[in-house]
Amino acid sequence: MSDWDEHVSAALLGTERRAVPPLPGAPPPDGDAAGRLLDQAAVLAVRRRAGLRPPATAAEPVAPAPPEEAPAVPPAAAARLARILAGEQARMLGEWLDAAAARGLRVPARLLPDLLEKGRADRGLRPSIAGAAGRRGVWLALQNTDWAYLVGSGDDPGGGAEVWETGTRNQRVAHLSALRGTDPGAARAALASTWPTEAAPDRAAFLATFAHGLSAGDEEFLEAALEDRGKDVRQTASDLLARLPGSAYGARMAARARACLRAERRTVRRRRQTWLVVEPPHAHDDGLARDGVPFHPSGSFAPGGRGPVGTRAAWLREILARTPLATWTEAFGLPPVEIVCLPVAEAADTGGTGDAGAQDEPDGRGTRDVHIGWARAALRQRDVAWARALLKGGAMVDEPEALADLLAVLPPGERDEAAAGLVRWVAGQPDLVRVLERVPAPWDGALAEAVAGVLDAAAERAGQRHEYVLTQLARLAEQRLSPAVLPRLDALAARHARAPDEPGRAAAALVLTGLTDTLRFRTEMIKELVP
Repeated sequence: MSDWDEHVSAALLGTERRAVPPLPGAPPPDGDAAGRLLDQAAVLAVRRRAGLRPPATAAEPVAPAPPEEAPAVPPAAAARLARILAGEQARMLGEWLDAAAARGLRVPARLLPDLLEKGRADRGLRPSIAGAAGRRGVWLALQNTDWAYLVGSGDDPGGGAEVWETGTRNQRVAHLSALRGTDPGAARAALASTWPTEAAPDRAAFLATFAHGLSAGDEEFLEAALEDRGKDVRQTASDLLARLPGSAYGARMAARARACLRAERRTVRRRRQTWLVVEPPHAHDDGLARDGVPFHPSGSFAPGGRGPVGTRAAWLREILARTPLATWTEAFGLPPVEIVCLPVAEAADTGGTGDAGAQDEPDGRGTRDVHIGWARAALRQRDVAWARALLKGGAMVDEPEALADLLAVLPPGERDEAAAGLVRWVAGQPDLVRVLERVPAPWDGALAEAVAGVLDAAAERAGQRHEYVLTQLARLAEQRLSPAVLPRLDALAARHARAPDEPGRAAAALVLTGLTDTLRFRTEMIKELVP
C-alpha cells in the first residue's frame, strides 16, 4: 500500500482507530493526530502533483513570443498606466497609449493582460492598444480568442500581396490603404480584379481607401461606381469625385449650382450693390440622384437652426457642397472673403425688376443655406482660403457646428485664434458644447483663454441650472485643454469656492477643482513618458 493509500485509510477510519502513518521528512508528532494527518496529506499532494507527467497526447508547446523591437515605457509611466487600468482617471487611457506609441514606446508585458481586457469592452480603444501593445501583445492575442481583435487591427496588415486574397476585411483595407500610398494604380487594379465578387459593405470600405492618393486616374473607376447597386458604394464614389479637381462630376455640379446661385446688381438705398440671388432646385431627377444627392438629404424636414430645413433647401446645400469652390471665384471675379460677405436674397424677392425696392434686407434663410453649402464644400475640398473666409464672415450661419468643422482645414498657426473667436461667438448658447466637441485638440493660447472664460461664465450661472453645461465643458476640457492654463483655473476654482452660499456655486467649484486635478494628472503623465 502506498503512503497516499495509508493516509486515506487513516482519514476514513479516523485517527482514534488508526494511527497516523509515518512520513519521512514530516515534522515530529505534536499530539494533534488529526492535524498531523492533514499536514502530511498536503505534503503528499504537492509531491504527487510535482511529479505528474503530461500524457502522451499533450498539445505541442506554444511558440515563444518574438523579441520586442520597441523599448518599454519608463517605470514611472508603467506605474501610472497600472493606476489608470485600475480605474484612476480611466478616460486618460487612450491618450496615454497614443502618447507612448508616438514616442516609440510599448506597454510592459506584465500589464498587457489587463490592457487587452479593456479592449474587449471598448472598441474605441483598440487602435490605440494596437499601437502600443508591441509584439508581445499580438502574441498574447493569438493565445486567447477574447483578445483576437488585436490581430490585424493595426495599420500594418502583415504579409505581402497575398493578404488581398486571404486576409480579413480589416487587413485587406489596410493593405489597400498602404498600396494607395505607394502605387495608387496597382491598388485600383487589385480592387478591379475582385470588384464583381465583393459584398456591398466590403466594396464601400475598399473604395473609401481611394481617399489616399486620389487623382484623375481614379475618375473612370469612380464614375462607374456611381452605377453600383450598393447605396453606400454610390455615396462613397460621389463623395470622392466631389474632391477631385477638374472632374466631369465637378463640372456637372457646377452647372447645377450656377442655375441656383447668380450675382445680380441691385440698387439698395440709392446705392448699387452686388447681391447673390438664390433659387433652390425645383425638381429632383435621376441625374441628381446618381451624383449623390438623395431625394431626402440628411437634415431635410428636420429641425435645425431657425426652423425646419425643407427638401429644396437641402438639395441646394448638397449641390453647393459638391461644387468646386473655384466656380464662384471665377463666376463673380471676387476673392472668397468678399464673396462670403455679399448679401443674399431669394429669387422671389426681386419681383423680376432687379431692384430690391422694399426687399432691401438680406434673406437670412437663403444666406444660411448658401453658407452651409460652402462650408461643407470647403471642408471636403480642404480649401484654406474659403475656410478662413467663412470663419471670419460666416456670422449668418446659424449652425456653428459647420464652422467648427472648418477649423481642421486651417493651418495650425491660425486655428487657436479662429477657434477662440468662434467659442466667444457661441458662448452662452445651447450650441456651445456641440461646437467645442468639433474643435481639435490641443486647446492652447487664445483658445485656452477663451475656454477658461467660458468655464468661468458657466460656473457663475451654475446656480441657474447650468450645472450640466459646466460638467460637459469640463469633461471636454480635461482631455483637450493645455495644462498651461492651470494657474487661471486654480484661481477660478478658489474664487467660486469662496463665493457666497448660492445654489450650485459649491458644486461648480468642485467641478473646476476636478478639472485642475485631471490636468495635473495629464501633465505628469506626459512627462513620465520621456525616456
